[in-house]
Amino acid sequence: MMDLQNSSSEGEPPVLQEKRAASPAPSGVSMKSDGSMVDPPGFSSGGGSSGSRTETQRGASPEPSCVSMKSDQSMRGPLGFSSEAVTSDPHKKKINNNMEKLDHIFKELQQKFISLVKNELNTFKKILSSDYPACSEREEEDDQREGVLMITLHILKNMKQTDLANTLESKVSPACRQKLKSKLRDKYQSFNEGISGYGNSALLNEIYTEVYITEGTSRNINQEHEVKQIEAASRKKTTQERPIKCNDIFKPLPEQNRLIRTVLTKGVAGIGKTVSVQKFILDWAEGKVNQDVLFIFPLPFRELNLMKEKKLSLVSLLQRFFPETQDLKPRHYRSYKIMFIFDGLDECRLPLDFQNNENLEDIEEQTSVDVLLTNLIKGNLLPSALLWITSRPAAVSQIPPECFDQVTEVRGFSDPQKQEYFRKRIRDQDLANKVFTHIRSSRSLYIMCHIPVFCWITATVLERMLSEAESGEIPKTLTQMFTHFLIFQIKHKSQKYSGKSDTDPQQTRESILALGKLAFQQLEKGNLIFYEEDLRESGIDIREVSVYSGVCTQIFREEHELHLGKVFSFVHLSIQEFLAALYAFLKRKLPKEQSTEQQTSKAFKLFSRSTMTGFLNRAVDRALQSESGHLDLFLRFLLGLSLKSNQNLLQCILTQTEKISHNNETVRYIKKKIEENSTPEKSINLFHCLNELNDHSLVQEVQKYLSGGGDRRLHQARLSPAQWSALAFVIVNSEEELDEFDLRKYDPSEECFLRLLPVVKISRRAVLASCNLGGKMCESLGSVLNLENSSLKELDLSNNDLQDSGVELLCNGLKSSHCKLQILSLSGCMITNKGCHSLASALSSNPTYMKALDLTYNYPGESGINVLSARLKDPHCKLETLRVEHRGKIRIRPGFKKYGCDFTLDPNTAHPGLSLSEENRRVECRLKLQLYPDHPERFDYYPQVLSRERVTGRCYWEAEWSGRGVAVALSYKTISRKGAGSNCGFGLYLNSWSLFCSDYSYSVYHNNKRTDLPPPPSSCRRVGVYVDCPAGTLSFYSVSADTPSHTLTHLHTPSHTLTHLHTFYTTFTQPLYAGIGVYYGSSVTLCKIK
Repeated sequence: MMDLQNSSSEGEPPVLQEKRAASPAPSGVSMKSDGSMVDPPGFSSGGGSSGSRTETQRGASPEPSCVSMKSDQSMRGPLGFSSEAVTSDPHKKKINNNMEKLDHIFKELQQKFISLVKNELNTFKKILSSDYPACSEREEEDDQREGVLMITLHILKNMKQTDLANTLESKVSPACRQKLKSKLRDKYQSFNEGISGYGNSALLNEIYTEVYITEGTSRNINQEHEVKQIEAASRKKTTQERPIKCNDIFKPLPEQNRLIRTVLTKGVAGIGKTVSVQKFILDWAEGKVNQDVLFIFPLPFRELNLMKEKKLSLVSLLQRFFPETQDLKPRHYRSYKIMFIFDGLDECRLPLDFQNNENLEDIEEQTSVDVLLTNLIKGNLLPSALLWITSRPAAVSQIPPECFDQVTEVRGFSDPQKQEYFRKRIRDQDLANKVFTHIRSSRSLYIMCHIPVFCWITATVLERMLSEAESGEIPKTLTQMFTHFLIFQIKHKSQKYSGKSDTDPQQTRESILALGKLAFQQLEKGNLIFYEEDLRESGIDIREVSVYSGVCTQIFREEHELHLGKVFSFVHLSIQEFLAALYAFLKRKLPKEQSTEQQTSKAFKLFSRSTMTGFLNRAVDRALQSESGHLDLFLRFLLGLSLKSNQNLLQCILTQTEKISHNNETVRYIKKKIEENSTPEKSINLFHCLNELNDHSLVQEVQKYLSGGGDRRLHQARLSPAQWSALAFVIVNSEEELDEFDLRKYDPSEECFLRLLPVVKISRRAVLASCNLGGKMCESLGSVLNLENSSLKELDLSNNDLQDSGVELLCNGLKSSHCKLQILSLSGCMITNKGCHSLASALSSNPTYMKALDLTYNYPGESGINVLSARLKDPHCKLETLRVEHRGKIRIRPGFKKYGCDFTLDPNTAHPGLSLSEENRRVECRLKLQLYPDHPERFDYYPQVLSRERVTGRCYWEAEWSGRGVAVALSYKTISRKGAGSNCGFGLYLNSWSLFCSDYSYSVYHNNKRTDLPPPPSSCRRVGVYVDCPAGTLSFYSVSADTPSHTLTHLHTPSHTLTHLHTFYTTFTQPLYAGIGVYYGSSVTLCKIK
């Protein structure tokens, strides 16, 4: 509608020309100059006759604009009337005067508006050039410019020039933005490892080592001790997960089609959350990344706690924390892109009552800090603001999961990042390599080095101990490492503050006891940060707190730069647990003057044991009783402190009467608990405890089996429950990555499965087929699938009688968002339509990962097939393969009976010395030859016979024998029949496999290789044979009505017990048939499977 032409002068508005032809739809405002229309078409400038009216034909006129603003020359009078007629009416004259006045006003407005826009656009253009200084350096904010800026940004974004718009917005930001950036840059550019305010600081950019961040979830919170979570995370391949760079956490993942407003980053204490936050802020303040964000407001929860009694508006809260932003007006918070960073949700002592807190949308309304936070997080306040919240895993549940658009998890240092850290931390590269080599030699230390804070502790100790100036035993256990760290800090304090190398034992002891008491009491409460009231409760005088932080400046820190008070903390949870253990060790005997209140505390039962053995045993019991394992690391430290070698290091703290070391009774007690304990994770920690006590006997026993024959020897071994637990500990702590765990190679039983459950958790593929697992075992498997750190991608549970009840328990894990299982085999598990419905429901709840589901050899019914087929067709479900072949009612028989086959013997293959009877189901070897006709398939030397029916798919049959000896076999049809060559006898060549049975020995043969087996009881004369043709397995069992020894595998049916004898693993390439070999005076009957 309007055409803007450049004038000769920048200060003048452009010339406006109206275009009549092919005019587009008009804008909301039509602005016309005083020369745009002198007279209406067809009329002279003079007044027209009142009685005449001339009409002109109008072309297709566009729709009128909402407002028409005309100049004083645009219309002399109404059509068909002279101007005199108009001015004769006073009322109409007044209207015309007002109109003329508005015309003049809007004419001047138009000129100034166009001039302003032109000037500002030229300025914006210069700003976007790289050498033009940012406008934020201006002393005062220009409100006019802000209005034009908003219009410009809106148009640029509509033009899909988002990057240009973000750059412009960043450069034309208020002056206070630069002031805030400068403040944050000064605050975060220096970094003090371990503690703020003490020691020598380094530039964060020089020493920062990036931590590994990946996707996470806020549901199903892991309540395990954080050390266990670190151990689990250390076993996960970084290639299995998608890494996320810290500066990219607000960028949507490739499959996410939504904007990310709120991000939760979780991770255990000391894993690198806070340092990642500091690096993120520093990079922004230095202008490196995320410059589309105009303001970042870091608000740590530990500081917000100090304002829980205050009534503030959001604006006043920010101005109190960031005085540099006083000039920001409320509208700026709504229009600018800003970010809030709330670090340390686990340190929050505000109620965060999302359900009952009032809704608030006004950022100037005063209320409690708690209400401000809940409304910010829910999006009621500043819904366009970005929020980043960090937390330890256990505290995540304080915020509803639906409040987060994205969840990430800090996993700490990967293996390459550990080495990078030590090379940056220790300038002498040869020494850095020595330190790293030593850490690699201790699995427990190497695992803990996933935590950056522990890397700092380790570097602090080993850098000095591995240098020429230090001597002594190099720490290999956690207790040794933390003991050396404490001693170093005590010596460092003495040298720094008094210039002496010796310490004052009494003052040191009192200070350590005070810190230990605080650590112990707060550990019981689960607190990592403390306030003045917490210190008073532990008997620490607030006025003398500098004494305590001075004793070990890098253990206990006092933060001074907070806005309303002081916050105290230990550098890391592990240091708090070590000091708590040291306090418990020192105070294991309660003085007589202890008050009744103290004696009724939780600690009293631990301290009240008179002997060292009773004290340590009680501590073991307490740790085992904890469901979350929150005392696991405390117990390790406590037991480690009972060693004389560690007590010698602490001679500046311990009195002579306190140096009482443990005896072998403690070791025996722990081994007894391992034998009794049915919780595999508890057993793993008890092995760590034995490691702290320098007892490795159980592990060494298992390692002998592993080195002396591997899986086969383990399968044949009669290991005790404690030894199976030791095996789990060895495998879990091995540096070798476990791709597949096959329970059949160990001891395919429920007891062995439970003991080796930790191994299942770290495996990518678990083969539990044909292991006699009942439905109750599915509950344990479900818990594994529900673990966030589970590595399991493939699970084979075939040939276990799980039934529908077991499947339902398994589905409790399958439906979890943590479950990433892709392939599940439930073939031959006695599943009906009910179990299929449970599986379909789980796939609906968690449709993201499962790709293949095998339900062959079950009884799903039409209903079960239909409900699972619906998931197969569901575009939101990733299921690609569903197998339901070989189904039928027979498949709900228990054990191998579901694969039962009724074979008969083929007379055309029977050796002439064999007599067939009972409808060709019984064969006997006699002296008198049978009058069989000649046949090319008949055996003429070996007394053998083949079945008439072919062995296909999965088959199971039983044979009962009597006499001197028989062979039960599986053979290719191509086996030779004529002559005495090895290619004719069962088990003597590549084409057959056999089990030889006699009263004196059992042995299996294949390719003329013999393997002797322990014979079953003499009363057992029945043999079971199971063949899985696709899987390539052939298994032999002895079938007995008696209950055999517990050391072998037993498959129970209502009337018989199957004891596993041997399994062949191969690939079947030709048609298979059952075979029987019978010695003179012996017979075999093929049993009917009922």
